[in-house]
Amino acid sequence: MSHIEGYSESDKKADVHVLHSMGYAQELERRMSRFSNFAISFSIICILSGGINSLAQATSGAGGAGIGIGWPVGCLISGVFALAMAQISSAYPTAGGLYHWGSILGNRFTGWVTAWFNLLGLVTVLGAINVGTYYFFVGAFGPTFGWEDTTTSRVLFLTVLTGAQALINHMGIGLTAKLTDFSGYLIFVTALVLAIVCLAAAPSYDFARLFTFGNYSGQATMAADGTLTGAPVWPAVSGWWVFLLGLLLPIYTITGYDASAHTSEETLKAAHSVPRGMVMSVVWAAVFGYIMLCSFVLMLPNMDDAAKQGWNVFFWAMDVQVKPTVKIILYVAIFVSQFLCGLATVTSVSRMIFAFSRDGGLPASRALSKVSPRFRTPVAAIWTGAILAVLFVWGSSLVSIGDTPVYTIVVSCTVIFLFFSFVIPIVLGLLAYGTPKWPAMGPWNMGRGLFSLFAILSVVAMVLIFFIGVQPPNEWALYITIGFLVLTAIIWLAFESRRFQGPPIGDVIAKRQAEIAAAEKAVGEI
Repeated sequence: MSHIEGYSESDKKADVHVLHSMGYAQELERRMSRFSNFAISFSIICILSGGINSLAQATSGAGGAGIGIGWPVGCLISGVFALAMAQISSAYPTAGGLYHWGSILGNRFTGWVTAWFNLLGLVTVLGAINVGTYYFFVGAFGPTFGWEDTTTSRVLFLTVLTGAQALINHMGIGLTAKLTDFSGYLIFVTALVLAIVCLAAAPSYDFARLFTFGNYSGQATMAADGTLTGAPVWPAVSGWWVFLLGLLLPIYTITGYDASAHTSEETLKAAHSVPRGMVMSVVWAAVFGYIMLCSFVLMLPNMDDAAKQGWNVFFWAMDVQVKPTVKIILYVAIFVSQFLCGLATVTSVSRMIFAFSRDGGLPASRALSKVSPRFRTPVAAIWTGAILAVLFVWGSSLVSIGDTPVYTIVVSCTVIFLFFSFVIPIVLGLLAYGTPKWPAMGPWNMGRGLFSLFAILSVVAMVLIFFIGVQPPNEWALYITIGFLVLTAIIWLAFESRRFQGPPIGDVIAKRQAEIAAAEKAVGEI
């Protein structure tokens, strides 16, 4: 038996055999249980991060229906991607999964494009998550400590926060998995306690509010000086359109479940555990998020006043309705959850950098793909991802386009990039299903009919996400996305089409066996 309970030597050999058959060594350490694989995706989704920090997209948009109806609709939109990706992840459980799927089911070019979309999305989403944590800290504890938001304080805070997350990742997947396991339980408990507190503080249980459409677009919000002169959350649009814009609340929140795939090479019985972790993280986040957010809407004194608060709606409602001691305890739990959300995201982005570099896809690939023999982690990839996220926040905070900070626009691009990286291998899988490119399914097998259904729904969902993601005030996201596509095409045609070979296939895999053995010996695997 293996030293891990319930994980036999035959299980270990099966995991390693799959990895060897794809031309890779077992350099990373398999320590993550099925729950740990679920928890890392659930931690990145973190309903206590995106679900709270993005509340205004609903409360200052379509009102109560933006959550009561919009949340389940948005979760279904995100969920179809997870279901389709689960089928592929079971057949090809490798780190940087999306990159490999795009290559194996398509070709070198589709894999390379998928990798860049996913990598840019992960780096910027790490920055966005930690910026959200910063603003939560300022809103929750800023008045107590006299903390004011400036570019300097923001960048310093993010440097310390992201550095701590990178250091924990540096020290091994065992410590990271323990903390993300704890994060999973913490999110469950805190979301339930917050829901109970909200319901206890609710002036009445007006459930009709959850299904009543409003239109608060174009309305001024409360400015820092306490006057109703702040910018509206959404420009003035029609009622149905503002509801569609409000779907960005659940869609922005329910993402990051690709982390289960990125940690495949560190997960026990990966072909079984990864697809389940991916899908169940979406299911439980959708359910607990709905309970928590609906309870919050019921607690609001009234929707008109809530809409006027704009992005400050959560802290306003908590100040008005919840006792100070209870409020502070909840704030601490939410802040810790948000920190661990960023921790899990560092893990995800570093494994993507590692996997892409392993095949020479990035500058300095040799260094970025190196695994520490002591910690069994891709140390250079971890710190590179963390540094890039901080630099992104710093650089984008200094520039605005009109009245909209570049940071806000790029965050919208982030979600578009991530879902593009999801849909490319899904479409390729639809075309390759049952062909020599994808001849055998993994243990998670929905069958051709259901996979095709979810693949087609993913394409429809991608069109919708792109359409609403480039609307004002984020219309520049369209131009940035188009610019990135043009730049990608130029780089590929001018440089990468001749240089980049992609993941090993065919005879290359057989030729790598000696290198695989040497790599595993170097990290103490054999």
